Formats: sequence, structure tokens, C-alpha cells
Amino acid sequence: MNRMLTHELIHAYDHCRAHVDFLNNIQHLACTEIRAASLSGDCSLGNELSRFKFGIKQHHQACVRDRAVRSIVAARKFSQETAEKAVDEVFESCFNDREPFGRIPHNTASANMAHKEFRNRGRYYANI
Repeated sequence: MNRMLTHELIHAYDHCRAHVDFLNNIQHLACTEIRAASLSGDCSLGNELSRFKFGIKQHHQACVRDRAVRSIVAARKFSQETAEKAVDEVFESCFNDREPFGRIPHNTASANMAHKEFRNRGRYYANI
């Protein structure tokens, strides 16, 4: 439940922050799906071990790509090739955008650390 809620809240955050056009811009849709798959824990090692998908070099990135493509195909009825092309076009910048967490929360401990960092963001800088 937490993963699913986090996934959907990342879409909501993207909609508010970046004015994502889910209906008319496949790159926007690809970007928000990449971010949601990466940051929500959908591709955490523990989650993937339960599905017997492990042992792949750069597993997290491969999982995020796969989930983003599947989400685009399911949500908007684009072809597999169109979805893969859109994901490839925006993958690097969207995968590296970790707002509002600042890190990929792989487990509860790292999620708590990310939240603590978010609360303390800018707290110890002098106003110049």
C-alpha cells in the first residue's frame, strides 16, 4: 500500500511542480513514470527478489525502464516501440531527478533519512 501511494503521490508532485501534460505529451508521461518507478520502491531489491528478478547489472535502472514502458502502454495505449522510444529520450534526466526525496529510498531506513534531509534542507545555511 505504501509503495502504491508513494507512486501516485510522485505523479501528483510532478503535476504540481512541472505541470505535466499526461494526455498530450508522451515525454511528460514517460518522465513521471520513470520517477515514480524509481522513487516509490517499485524496483527495490526486496520487491524484485520476491518476483525472482535479480542478478542483473544495473538492475534498478533496467527495472525502472521496464516499469515505465509498461505503465505508458497500459495508460495511454501507445505501442511498445513508441513507449520505449519516449522512455529512452528522457531517461537520464528523469532518472536523476530525485525531488522531493534527494535520494532513492530503497528501504524504510533510507526513506526516513531522505525525509530528515528534506526537513533540514537549507536549515544550516547563513542568509547572505
